[in-house]
Amino acid sequence: MDASERTVTIGNVTLVGALINVALSTAKVLAGVYGHSQAVVADGVHSLSDLATDVAVIIGVRYWSEPADGDHPYGHGRIETLITTVIGVTLFVVGVFIGYRAFIGLSINDEFAPSWIAFWAAIASVVLKEWLYRWTIGVGRRIRSQALIANAWHHRSDAFSSVPAVIAVATAILKPSFAKADHLGAMIVSGFIIAASWKIVSPCLQQLIDRGATLEDLSRIHQFASEIHGVRSVHGLRTRYIGSSLAVDLHVLVDGDATVRTGHDIAREVEENLLERMPEVLDVVVHIEPDDHTSSSESQQR
Repeated sequence: MDASERTVTIGNVTLVGALINVALSTAKVLAGVYGHSQAVVADGVHSLSDLATDVAVIIGVRYWSEPADGDHPYGHGRIETLITTVIGVTLFVVGVFIGYRAFIGLSINDEFAPSWIAFWAAIASVVLKEWLYRWTIGVGRRIRSQALIANAWHHRSDAFSSVPAVIAVATAILKPSFAKADHLGAMIVSGFIIAASWKIVSPCLQQLIDRGATLEDLSRIHQFASEIHGVRSVHGLRTRYIGSSLAVDLHVLVDGDATVRTGHDIAREVEENLLERMPEVLDVVVHIEPDDHTSSSESQQR
Protein backbone atom coordinates (compact mmCIF):
# COMPACT_ATOMS: atom_id res chain seq x y z
CA MET A 1 0.00 0.00 0.00
CA ASP A 2 1.49 3.33 -1.06
CA ALA A 3 1.36 6.56 0.96
CA SER A 4 -1.71 7.98 -0.78
CA GLU A 5 -3.73 4.77 -0.30
CA ARG A 6 -2.65 4.67 3.33
CA THR A 7 -3.80 8.26 3.84
CA VAL A 8 -7.19 7.56 2.27
CA THR A 9 -7.65 4.40 4.36
CA ILE A 10 -6.84 6.20 7.63
CA GLY A 11 -9.17 9.05 6.72
CA ASN A 12 -12.06 6.76 5.76
CA VAL A 13 -11.81 4.56 8.86
CA THR A 14 -11.60 7.57 11.14
CA LEU A 15 -14.52 9.29 9.40
CA VAL A 16 -16.75 6.24 9.97
CA GLY A 17 -15.74 6.30 13.63
CA ALA A 18 -16.53 10.01 13.88
CA LEU A 19 -20.02 9.57 12.42
CA ILE A 20 -20.74 6.70 14.82
CA ASN A 21 -19.49 8.81 17.74
CA VAL A 22 -21.80 11.68 16.81
CA ALA A 23 -24.79 9.34 16.59
CA LEU A 24 -23.93 7.54 19.84
CA SER A 25 -23.27 10.73 21.79
CA THR A 26 -26.60 12.21 20.72
CA ALA A 27 -28.50 8.99 21.43
CA LYS A 28 -26.97 8.47 24.87
CA VAL A 29 -27.51 12.03 26.03
CA LEU A 30 -31.16 11.99 24.90
CA ALA A 31 -31.74 8.53 26.38
CA GLY A 32 -30.08 9.59 29.62
CA VAL A 33 -32.21 12.72 29.91
CA TYR A 34 -35.51 11.02 29.10
CA GLY A 35 -34.54 7.86 30.96
CA HIS A 36 -33.43 9.75 34.12
CA SER A 37 -29.92 8.29 34.11
CA GLN A 38 -27.02 10.58 35.00
CA ALA A 39 -24.59 7.75 34.24
CA VAL A 40 -25.80 7.48 30.64
CA VAL A 41 -25.79 11.26 30.17
CA ALA A 42 -22.17 11.38 31.41
CA ASP A 43 -21.32 8.44 29.15
CA GLY A 44 -22.76 10.34 26.19
CA VAL A 45 -20.60 13.35 27.02
CA HIS A 46 -17.58 11.05 27.30
CA SER A 47 -18.21 9.83 23.75
CA LEU A 48 -17.54 13.38 22.57
CA SER A 49 -13.88 12.89 23.58
CA ASP A 50 -13.66 10.16 20.94
CA LEU A 51 -15.03 12.61 18.40
CA ALA A 52 -12.26 15.06 19.29
CA THR A 53 -9.55 12.45 18.65
CA ASP A 54 -11.25 11.44 15.38
CA VAL A 55 -11.01 15.03 14.20
CA ALA A 56 -7.34 15.15 15.29
CA VAL A 57 -6.53 12.06 13.19
CA ILE A 58 -8.51 13.25 10.15
CA ILE A 59 -6.68 16.58 10.19
CA GLY A 60 -3.30 15.13 11.21
CA VAL A 61 -3.11 12.46 8.49
CA ARG A 62 -3.05 15.17 5.84
CA TYR A 63 0.17 16.51 7.33
CA TRP A 64 2.13 13.41 8.37
CA SER A 65 1.55 11.87 4.93
CA GLU A 66 3.23 14.79 3.16
CA PRO A 67 6.47 13.87 1.33
CA ALA A 68 9.88 14.99 2.54
CA ASP A 69 10.89 18.58 1.86
CA GLY A 70 13.77 20.92 2.56
CA ASP A 71 12.73 21.56 6.15
CA HIS A 72 11.79 17.92 6.84
CA PRO A 73 14.25 15.73 4.90
CA TYR A 74 12.99 12.58 6.65
CA GLY A 75 9.35 13.36 5.98
CA HIS A 76 6.60 14.34 8.40
CA GLY A 77 6.06 10.99 10.14
CA ARG A 78 6.75 12.41 13.60
CA ILE A 79 3.45 14.29 13.34
CA GLU A 80 1.74 10.90 13.61
CA THR A 81 3.73 10.25 16.78
CA LEU A 82 2.62 13.61 18.15
CA ILE A 83 -1.05 12.99 17.33
CA THR A 84 -0.85 9.52 18.87
CA THR A 85 0.64 11.01 22.05
CA VAL A 86 -2.21 13.53 22.25
CA ILE A 87 -4.74 10.69 21.91
CA GLY A 88 -3.03 8.72 24.67
CA VAL A 89 -2.92 11.70 27.02
CA THR A 90 -6.59 12.42 26.28
CA LEU A 91 -7.40 8.80 27.09
CA PHE A 92 -5.54 9.14 30.40
CA VAL A 93 -7.53 12.25 31.31
CA VAL A 94 -10.79 10.47 30.43
CA GLY A 95 -9.80 7.50 32.64
CA VAL A 96 -9.02 9.78 35.57
CA PHE A 97 -12.31 11.64 35.06
CA ILE A 98 -14.33 8.41 35.03
CA GLY A 99 -12.60 7.23 38.21
CA TYR A 100 -13.17 10.57 39.93
CA ARG A 101 -16.82 10.64 38.84
CA ALA A 102 -17.31 7.12 40.20
CA PHE A 103 -15.66 8.03 43.52
CA ILE A 104 -17.88 11.09 43.93
CA GLY A 105 -20.91 9.01 42.94
CA LEU A 106 -20.46 6.84 46.02
CA SER A 107 -21.66 9.70 48.21
CA ILE A 108 -24.51 10.95 46.00
CA ASN A 109 -28.04 9.63 46.14
CA ASP A 110 -29.98 9.46 42.86
CA GLU A 111 -33.30 11.28 42.90
CA PHE A 112 -34.88 9.46 39.96
CA ALA A 113 -34.98 5.79 39.07
CA PRO A 114 -33.72 5.24 35.51
CA SER A 115 -35.81 3.55 32.85
CA TRP A 116 -35.04 0.84 30.31
CA ILE A 117 -34.44 3.32 27.46
CA ALA A 118 -31.24 4.38 29.20
CA PHE A 119 -30.22 0.74 29.67
CA TRP A 120 -30.63 -0.15 26.00
CA ALA A 121 -28.76 2.98 24.90
CA ALA A 122 -25.80 1.94 27.05
CA ILE A 123 -25.96 -1.63 25.69
CA ALA A 124 -25.95 -0.32 22.11
CA SER A 125 -22.90 1.79 22.95
CA VAL A 126 -20.95 -1.21 24.27
CA VAL A 127 -21.72 -3.32 21.19
CA LEU A 128 -21.05 -0.62 18.59
CA LYS A 129 -17.88 0.71 20.21
CA GLU A 130 -16.42 -2.79 20.65
CA TRP A 131 -17.11 -3.53 16.97
CA LEU A 132 -15.55 -0.18 16.03
CA TYR A 133 -12.49 -0.99 18.16
CA ARG A 134 -11.95 -4.37 16.50
CA TRP A 135 -12.36 -2.99 12.99
CA THR A 136 -10.15 0.07 13.58
CA ILE A 137 -7.32 -1.78 15.30
CA GLY A 138 -7.38 -4.45 12.59
CA VAL A 139 -6.89 -1.85 9.86
CA GLY A 140 -4.37 0.05 11.98
CA ARG A 141 -2.18 -3.02 12.46
CA ARG A 142 -2.46 -3.99 8.80
CA ILE A 143 -1.24 -0.60 7.54
CA ARG A 144 1.01 0.02 10.60
CA SER A 145 -0.67 3.25 11.72
CA GLN A 146 0.05 4.28 15.31
CA ALA A 147 -2.74 6.86 15.23
CA LEU A 148 -5.41 4.37 14.12
CA ILE A 149 -4.32 1.87 16.77
CA ALA A 150 -4.43 4.58 19.43
CA ASN A 151 -7.84 5.72 18.26
CA ALA A 152 -9.05 2.12 18.37
CA TRP A 153 -8.11 1.93 22.04
CA HIS A 154 -10.03 5.13 22.59
CA HIS A 155 -13.09 3.42 21.08
CA ARG A 156 -12.62 0.51 23.48
CA SER A 157 -12.31 2.92 26.42
CA ASP A 158 -15.73 4.27 25.46
CA ALA A 159 -17.09 0.72 25.40
CA PHE A 160 -15.55 0.10 28.84
CA SER A 161 -17.01 3.33 30.22
CA SER A 162 -20.47 2.26 29.05
CA VAL A 163 -20.30 -0.96 31.09
CA PRO A 164 -20.71 0.82 34.46
CA ALA A 165 -23.64 2.72 32.98
CA VAL A 166 -25.26 -0.58 31.96
CA ILE A 167 -24.66 -2.00 35.45
CA ALA A 168 -25.89 1.19 37.12
CA VAL A 169 -29.15 1.32 35.20
CA ALA A 170 -29.89 -2.40 35.47
CA THR A 171 -29.08 -2.47 39.19
CA ALA A 172 -31.15 0.64 39.93
CA ILE A 173 -34.13 -0.81 38.09
CA LEU A 174 -33.92 -4.37 39.43
CA LYS A 175 -32.36 -3.84 42.87
CA PRO A 176 -32.35 -0.19 44.01
CA SER A 177 -30.57 -1.05 47.28
CA PHE A 178 -27.45 -2.13 45.33
CA ALA A 179 -27.38 0.96 43.10
CA LYS A 180 -23.94 2.15 44.24
CA ALA A 181 -22.18 -1.04 43.15
CA ASP A 182 -21.80 0.39 39.67
CA HIS A 183 -19.55 3.18 40.99
CA LEU A 184 -17.05 0.62 42.28
CA GLY A 185 -17.10 -1.08 38.88
CA ALA A 186 -16.51 2.27 37.19
CA MET A 187 -13.42 2.86 39.32
CA ILE A 188 -12.00 -0.51 38.24
CA VAL A 189 -12.75 0.24 34.59
CA SER A 190 -11.01 3.61 34.89
CA GLY A 191 -7.86 1.71 35.88
CA PHE A 192 -8.03 -0.31 32.65
CA ILE A 193 -8.44 2.88 30.63
CA ILE A 194 -5.44 4.52 32.30
CA ALA A 195 -3.37 1.37 31.62
CA ALA A 196 -4.44 1.48 27.95
CA SER A 197 -3.36 5.12 27.72
CA TRP A 198 0.12 4.17 28.94
CA LYS A 199 0.36 1.41 26.31
CA ILE A 200 -0.33 4.08 23.69
CA VAL A 201 1.93 6.84 25.02
CA SER A 202 4.92 4.70 26.04
CA PRO A 203 6.04 3.72 22.48
CA CYS A 204 5.59 7.32 21.35
CA LEU A 205 7.84 8.60 24.12
CA GLN A 206 10.44 6.02 23.13
CA GLN A 207 10.30 7.26 19.54
CA LEU A 208 10.55 10.90 20.55
CA ILE A 209 13.84 10.12 22.35
CA ASP A 210 15.04 8.22 19.25
CA ARG A 211 14.98 4.70 20.59
CA GLY A 212 15.86 2.31 17.76
CA ALA A 213 14.23 -0.84 16.40
CA THR A 214 13.71 -4.00 18.44
CA LEU A 215 16.38 -6.70 18.57
CA GLU A 216 14.20 -8.84 16.32
CA ASP A 217 13.99 -6.14 13.65
CA LEU A 218 17.72 -5.43 13.93
CA SER A 219 18.44 -9.12 13.37
CA ARG A 220 16.20 -9.17 10.29
CA ILE A 221 17.89 -6.06 8.86
CA HIS A 222 21.32 -7.61 9.42
CA GLN A 223 20.20 -10.86 7.78
CA PHE A 224 18.61 -9.24 4.72
CA ALA A 225 21.64 -6.99 4.16
CA SER A 226 24.13 -9.84 4.58
CA GLU A 227 22.47 -12.09 2.01
CA ILE A 228 23.30 -9.74 -0.88
CA HIS A 229 26.09 -11.07 -3.08
CA GLY A 230 29.30 -9.13 -2.49
CA VAL A 231 28.50 -8.16 1.12
CA ARG A 232 31.20 -9.58 3.37
CA SER A 233 29.95 -8.20 6.67
CA VAL A 234 27.55 -5.64 8.13
CA HIS A 235 28.27 -3.38 11.10
CA GLY A 236 27.44 0.08 12.45
CA LEU A 237 23.72 -0.64 12.15
CA ARG A 238 21.56 2.21 13.43
CA THR A 239 17.82 2.77 13.24
CA ARG A 240 15.30 5.38 14.28
CA TYR A 241 11.54 5.63 14.03
CA ILE A 242 9.86 8.30 11.93
CA GLY A 243 6.22 7.93 12.86
CA SER A 244 5.46 4.24 12.40
CA SER A 245 8.29 3.76 9.87
CA LEU A 246 11.98 2.98 10.29
CA ALA A 247 15.00 4.83 8.94
CA VAL A 248 18.03 2.52 8.63
CA ASP A 249 21.72 3.44 8.53
CA LEU A 250 24.34 0.70 8.15
CA HIS A 251 27.93 0.04 7.05
CA VAL A 252 28.70 -2.73 4.57
CA LEU A 253 32.14 -4.22 3.94
CA VAL A 254 32.95 -5.28 0.36
CA ASP A 255 36.04 -6.41 -1.52
CA GLY A 256 38.67 -3.71 -1.15
CA ASP A 257 39.63 -4.07 -4.82
CA ALA A 258 36.06 -3.62 -6.06
CA THR A 259 35.32 -0.68 -8.35
CA VAL A 260 33.22 2.26 -7.29
CA ARG A 261 30.48 1.04 -9.65
CA THR A 262 30.47 -2.41 -8.03
CA GLY A 263 30.28 -0.89 -4.55
CA HIS A 264 27.43 1.35 -5.65
CA ASP A 265 25.52 -1.61 -7.13
CA ILE A 266 25.91 -3.61 -3.93
CA ALA A 267 24.65 -0.68 -1.85
CA ARG A 268 21.63 -0.30 -4.15
CA GLU A 269 20.81 -4.01 -3.86
CA VAL A 270 21.01 -3.85 -0.06
CA GLU A 271 18.69 -0.86 -0.02
CA GLU A 272 16.17 -2.44 -2.41
CA ASN A 273 16.18 -5.74 -0.51
CA LEU A 274 15.44 -4.04 2.82
CA LEU A 275 12.69 -1.86 1.37
CA GLU A 276 11.09 -4.88 -0.32
CA ARG A 277 11.38 -7.37 2.56
CA MET A 278 10.50 -4.94 5.36
CA PRO A 279 7.49 -2.71 4.56
CA GLU A 280 8.05 -0.75 7.78
CA VAL A 281 11.41 0.53 6.48
CA LEU A 282 11.05 4.01 5.00
CA ASP A 283 14.64 4.98 4.20
CA VAL A 284 18.00 3.17 3.96
CA VAL A 285 21.47 4.72 3.94
CA VAL A 286 24.28 2.27 3.06
CA HIS A 287 27.92 3.16 3.72
CA ILE A 288 30.33 1.08 1.62
CA GLU A 289 33.69 0.26 3.23
CA PRO A 290 36.64 -1.72 1.79
CA ASP A 291 37.44 -5.03 3.43
CA ASP A 292 41.20 -4.42 3.07
CA HIS A 293 42.21 -7.32 5.31
CA THR A 294 40.40 -9.89 3.20
CA SER A 295 41.56 -8.25 -0.02
CA SER A 296 45.20 -8.35 1.11
CA SER A 297 44.94 -11.99 2.11
CA GLU A 298 43.46 -12.91 -1.25
CA SER A 299 46.24 -10.98 -3.06
CA GLN A 300 48.90 -12.93 -1.15
CA GLN A 301 47.25 -16.22 -2.03
CA ARG A 302 47.26 -15.22 -5.67
